[in-house]
Amino acid sequence: MIDGAFFLRRFKSAFPNLFAGDAEDVAFGVICMAAHHITARLRANPAWSTVSANDWRPQETAELYRIFFYDCPPLTKRLHTPIDKRAVNLAQTPEAKLRLAIHDRLHQTRKVALRLGRLNENLSPWRLRPNAIHRWREGHPPRDEDFELDVVQKGVDMRLGLDIAAMAHKHQVDQIVLVAADADFVPPVKLARREGIDVVLDPMGAPVAPDLLQHVDGVRNCYMPINSRRTDNKE
Repeated sequence: MIDGAFFLRRFKSAFPNLFAGDAEDVAFGVICMAAHHITARLRANPAWSTVSANDWRPQETAELYRIFFYDCPPLTKRLHTPIDKRAVNLAQTPEAKLRLAIHDRLHQTRKVALRLGRLNENLSPWRLRPNAIHRWREGHPPRDEDFELDVVQKGVDMRLGLDIAAMAHKHQVDQIVLVAADADFVPPVKLARREGIDVVLDPMGAPVAPDLLQHVDGVRNCYMPINSRRTDNKE
């Protein structure tokens, strides 16, 4: 169960040889992460050390029930920058195009279920970056780069909780790997453990909220220097 926004932020930490700007590599990283934890569970040798990335099919194992990837569609509206009042079409930004390409690729990936929440905008779509006030105090004039979009993802933790409740009620799994580090996921994790499910946390090397750390059965960080499929294709 993967917090998509968190996974993408930490992608290069876990997969140094994959391309974070390529949707196919990101989708492959999702599969690789599942395989990493299945290998650890079975105490098996890492198959990716001897098999070409193009020939590797870890999602075919019966040990993997499903990969849930929780994310939000990017904003695609038009707005104006706060200082220069330049028109911006968010749908045409590289970030939005990449996110949509990743979602499309995950929809086509075996054993991956994409769960989409939504981005909730505040009254103003812009907020100050942390270092902006420091620049202004030094006498620098305000600029558009001092601001960033102010959006919050909604519905992600609710969907994750519903999926955990369904799997626990139907006894579909005995172990869940949660890829996250945020305390927002404490309630669904507590529910899973109350139902007897072993919860393993993968924070991808990031600091973990203390509340979350108290309610998991173990921590296992994924690090896989597996080669990119793009690299294999070029050869």
